[in-house]
Amino acid sequence: MADGAFGLSRELELATAPVWAKVRDHVTPLEWPAQAALIHEINQLKRERDAVILAHNYMTPEIFHGVGDYVGDSLGLAKEAARSDARVIVQAGVHFMAETSKILSPEKTVLIPDLRAGCSLAASITGADVRLIKQRYPGLPVVTYVNTTADVKAETDICCTSANAVQVVEWAAKEWGVDRVILIPDEYLARNVAAQTTVGIVAWKGRCEVHERFTAQDIEEMRAAYPGAEILAHPECPEDVLAASDFAGSTAAMIDHVTARKPKQVVMITECSMASNVAGDLPGVQFIGPCNLCPYMKRITLENIRDCLVNMQFEVTVPDEIAEPARLAVQRMVDLPPPAIPARYDLVKARHHVAVELI
Repeated sequence: MADGAFGLSRELELATAPVWAKVRDHVTPLEWPAQAALIHEINQLKRERDAVILAHNYMTPEIFHGVGDYVGDSLGLAKEAARSDARVIVQAGVHFMAETSKILSPEKTVLIPDLRAGCSLAASITGADVRLIKQRYPGLPVVTYVNTTADVKAETDICCTSANAVQVVEWAAKEWGVDRVILIPDEYLARNVAAQTTVGIVAWKGRCEVHERFTAQDIEEMRAAYPGAEILAHPECPEDVLAASDFAGSTAAMIDHVTARKPKQVVMITECSMASNVAGDLPGVQFIGPCNLCPYMKRITLENIRDCLVNMQFEVTVPDEIAEPARLAVQRMVDLPPPAIPARYDLVKARHHVAVELI
């Protein structure tokens, strides 16, 4: 009987009320009845399938807050997948994340709701490209961003995230006894890392189509319109964007920064949904644009998550000959102690130009 708010049954209203409290500023009352029903159905299906859902920071709020069992950045989600006792992992994110989960949890069934959920950055380089790079720069260690396909990770010495890229680069240089390191594939991450270290960087011209669109002029316009707002940027953005910002760091570092400081107004220079998701946990903070949407992340919906669990589709697999060397590269990173200061990019250093060698 539909006797609750929004025409929902009392049972459904009670089951989804905590989610509504977090998404109400981003989901209209017109949309909510259908979304609430899907959230409830998905959460029941998870129990039936012995499944957990890994929801990336860039998922829409109804997914992030409504059905995500673990939420966070790509590596954090893969670690949770490995720790979980669940038999089935549903990756509410993009394909390289599902591959990373499978690499770290080979015994589990890993599903992705839409096979078209790719990544412009991951698509910018292949394993064959990395083999050619290693021929051109023999003896230099290859540090690869986790935002890459399994075949690229398989050609890698150690992986990194935006949270620990400086630490990993310096570890690799010391371990290999060299003064230069290959850091692929994100050009802007490489340039921003180069500004934080004395280790030379050889970089690849790969870019995230979400972050490369931000400009220093965007920052200037936001400061003029909202002079008291704190501006946080992701290190996949161009160097001048970081230099113009108040804080730069990984998605996890940005969330930690805002959660600790609770400024009145915040601008997050990254994918749109992240600010919406953080806003659900920090109702006293006003989150202001600009932001850019990731078309690949937005292929994941409540509807195809439900279908994924109903039909146990689409399974992500990684051949053993690729998974084994890729696992070594990821595990080397996982085994490093966490950075002393999580993922912050020193913006004073970032204002000084440091050249990288672009392949």
